[in-house]
Amino acid sequence: MSNVTNVAADELRLLIERVERLSEERAGISEDITDVFKEAKGRGFDTKAMKTIVQMRKKDKGKVQEEMTVLETYLSALGMQYAML
Repeated sequence: MSNVTNVAADELRLLIERVERLSEERAGISEDITDVFKEAKGRGFDTKAMKTIVQMRKKDKGKVQEEMTVLETYLSALGMQYAML
């Protein structure tokens, strides 16, 4: 094998090992998140609502407002009036 090939192989191996380490970390973090939701459920919180809030907080405020407006419009069209935020 040439020196260039060895360098490329080493670089590839290092990249793959980084991905593997990050995947392991992600799995551990996912377990931690699951534990937090279990704790919240045990304390009487609605985890489905919590997950929705987490997703909403990731989005731009304008995007959330747009989605809420569409939802309100659809609910109104179906005669389903609810008090919204």
